[in-house]
Amino acid sequence: MSTGLKPLIPFLFLFALVYLQSCGSAKEYYNLPAKASESTFNAVIEIPAGTNKKYEYQFLQKKFIVDLENGSERIIDFLSYPGNYGFIPSTLSKSNTGGDGDALDVLVISESVATGTVLEILPIAILKLIDDGEMDYKIIAVPQDRVKRIIGASTYAEITTKYPALLKIVALWFLNYNPKDTSTIEGWGNEKEALEEINLHLKN
Repeated sequence: MSTGLKPLIPFLFLFALVYLQSCGSAKEYYNLPAKASESTFNAVIEIPAGTNKKYEYQFLQKKFIVDLENGSERIIDFLSYPGNYGFIPSTLSKSNTGGDGDALDVLVISESVATGTVLEILPIAILKLIDDGEMDYKIIAVPQDRVKRIIGASTYAEITTKYPALLKIVALWFLNYNPKDTSTIEGWGNEKEALEEINLHLKN
């Protein structure tokens, strides 16, 4: 070995170690199982509750990155996200049936969790949002673990009875967080409709 390369060996080793660790930390989230059990599902959290940066999971890079708008990080110029926002893996809202071509969106009502967290969730409602002419339905859910819940509701009926303002807040937020989009709401559905929507868009 060349004498001139010997001083570089520790640096080359460190570089290789960091590179391998970064490769190993990359994870494929889109194809995780959609179902956690017969009645519960998995949710991959992209954007923590209370955050204004729009993080998105990039399939090819297998990383969560901040969405760019005109070359700059996209910041939601409105109230921060009212819940933990992400997607249900192994689902696809097909564009040929009016969907947006992405995995189904989910808003989990709970305390803030980190980007990349996979939560076991119980779907309790569905917001039927139309965004620029495409169906962009939002599954509303709570954690399956009762300890992680911040509201005492596990059905749509309980939400409408105990927390009717929650539905109004969520609907208003989605209608106003992006003024560039033309969004309308068809209405709300209960947990049965939420389950039907998820099962309809399962990839497997």
